[in-house]
Amino acid sequence: MFDQLSDRLGAIFSRLTGRGKLTEAELNEALREVRVALLEADVSLPAARAFVARVKEKALGSDVLASLTPQQTILRVVHDELVALLGPADASQARLHFGDTPPSVILLVGLQGSGKTTQAAKLALRLKEQGRRTLLIAADVYRPAAIEQLQTLGRQIGLPVFEAASSDPVELVRLGVAEARRLGLSTAIVDTAGRLQIDDALMQELERIKDVSKPVEVLLVADSMTGQEATSIAKAFHERLGITGVMLTKLDGDTRGGAALSIFEATGAPIKFVGVGERVSALEPFHADRMASRILGMGDLMTLIERTQALYSQEQAKKLEQKMLRNAFTLDDFLEQLRQIRKMGSVAELVKMIPGMSRNLPKDFAVPEGELSKVEAIICSMSRRERRDPEVLDGSRRKRIAFGSGTQVSDVNRLVRQFDDTRKMMKQLGGKRRGRLPAELLGR
Repeated sequence: MFDQLSDRLGAIFSRLTGRGKLTEAELNEALREVRVALLEADVSLPAARAFVARVKEKALGSDVLASLTPQQTILRVVHDELVALLGPADASQARLHFGDTPPSVILLVGLQGSGKTTQAAKLALRLKEQGRRTLLIAADVYRPAAIEQLQTLGRQIGLPVFEAASSDPVELVRLGVAEARRLGLSTAIVDTAGRLQIDDALMQELERIKDVSKPVEVLLVADSMTGQEATSIAKAFHERLGITGVMLTKLDGDTRGGAALSIFEATGAPIKFVGVGERVSALEPFHADRMASRILGMGDLMTLIERTQALYSQEQAKKLEQKMLRNAFTLDDFLEQLRQIRKMGSVAELVKMIPGMSRNLPKDFAVPEGELSKVEAIICSMSRRERRDPEVLDGSRRKRIAFGSGTQVSDVNRLVRQFDDTRKMMKQLGGKRRGRLPAELLGR
């Protein structure tokens, strides 16, 4: 979502490269362009002005003008201020908090269509993976099929959903919290009905729900696609309910990012989670420092590592390493790795998380998902023997595989050739790991 802003800032700072020193006029011009880039990214005007003012103050106070590397110096200042713009100085404030006495109630609020029901299930699944059993309370009595949707999601993640015959959401929430306490569950997540911040009657209803449930967290579910409007929405909900944090949805969408860069500045409520896909597992904690690094093209290695660790146990990684070292890596293994990588996100997104890569990639860099699907189809069209031993793939077999996968024989040939090259490279690496060099490297 930050590609446009990242490109603009990258172009601004690259023009400072190679300059021995920087004049104050040149600094002012660069910061003027930064402010325009922020406004084009849908950052609110007050937030953009405050950001540029703080950067200028720090830049002038850190000997940027006397520095022989003005680009690096300004980049450091901009990074620090982006972190401050995105979240609190104390990173622990952006974590989810729990009460001393169970159940810890988490109240989700927001506009209609912001995705509260889905986010409730995503958050419940995340807490379940951390060992916290959660009761989902279906308090949206106004939207048709909202309760059924939450029940379906509850079955999908294996967690109970509370519903009652009452048409009064305040009473329903009171009963739901009491049920969570009776069951001895550690957490209760309340999915409330969406409402406009200007609808006073519904906002009063939310205030009564808050009074009876006494939530530890009041999280605003905000759609990042709403841009600057997300800031006014957050301010209105904060004034009425005192929101403690934000869950930002559709962060993987084609949006300009202004919501993420403006909400904390406007409300003081940190972004705690971001939705990064449609899957019920596609929810990540928000880290201001990592997001700032990604915006400035510095990568995000920690998030990449965490995504990998979520898919692979140490035992799985060790088994895979041993297969590679023994040259026993098959097309079945290759298919499994491909599927795991696709669970982590688009390949282009993953590559950009590697520090330094995003600045060196062409603007139109992309790995078409269709190509990955084609590879998967080709392997799935092979027999078990052919996957274990591609050497048996003669011309007739390759024609059959191409026909079965809806591809061309040339596509099958390319995949087999690439797989052979990969296995040769792994064999060479295996030799080095055992303290031996392959014969071809010794000139034999």
